[in-house]
Amino acid sequence: MASTLTLTSSRRPGAPRLTPDVVPGVHRIEHASTNCYILQEGSAWTLVDTAFPATWQVLARAAHHVGLRLRDLEAILLTHGHFDHVGFAERAIEELGTPVYVHPADRHLAEHPYRYRRERTPAVYPFLYPRAVGPVAAMVAAGALRVKGVKEARELTGAGPVLVPGRPKVVFSPGHTDGHCALHLPDHDALLTGDALVTLDPYKGERGAQIIAGAATANSERALASLDALRITGARVLLPGHGEPWLDGVEAAVAAARAVGKS
Repeated sequence: MASTLTLTSSRRPGAPRLTPDVVPGVHRIEHASTNCYILQEGSAWTLVDTAFPATWQVLARAAHHVGLRLRDLEAILLTHGHFDHVGFAERAIEELGTPVYVHPADRHLAEHPYRYRRERTPAVYPFLYPRAVGPVAAMVAAGALRVKGVKEARELTGAGPVLVPGRPKVVFSPGHTDGHCALHLPDHDALLTGDALVTLDPYKGERGAQIIAGAATANSERALASLDALRITGARVLLPGHGEPWLDGVEAAVAAARAVGKS
């Protein structure tokens, strides 16, 4: 795996970083404890998730570093419609004309990214999990409270490869949201898990394979059940929406997440 590069001179927690070729042709952008992924095919590329409004400038620097141009961004795929994944998607539509795709069950959420169902109020988590304060503060600084919804999202569905650069396969994995989708890259033995399985829960500040806390999950029992859909892929490398890549295979990650359970 390539080394990680800092994309700013800032030393603040949550400062943006780029990991080129986290697997071949896939570049990881981390900003405010949230990940986006570039899927590259020559000069054309797809972006998976869009983090926060301030990530727009981060994306431009990251794309330039790996030899890509913003005008060659062919598609944005959203794993789900929460504000920390919708980020600058609407701006990409307005300024680049880039189509944005999301599962139909999350289309309304992507348009209204703060109107999400959850099991517990987020307000209690900083008191229960003090380590969450840093990630949450970094998110707010990146624009987490001013995300525009996506007005005209296209449908992300189908059993075959999505016909965009990277050719990912949709793995429907509801629970975190009603329309959550992971994205499988079988040629790279990799799975972009979105928030169906993460290695950092920003609401708890805890690391390791797990599902997201009830502060941002619609149905934890359903989320745990959807881990089977991830496990069936057999992927060796997991690339989560939050946290570092998991390199020990999906079986071990699913077992670890189920051992942690819901919170």
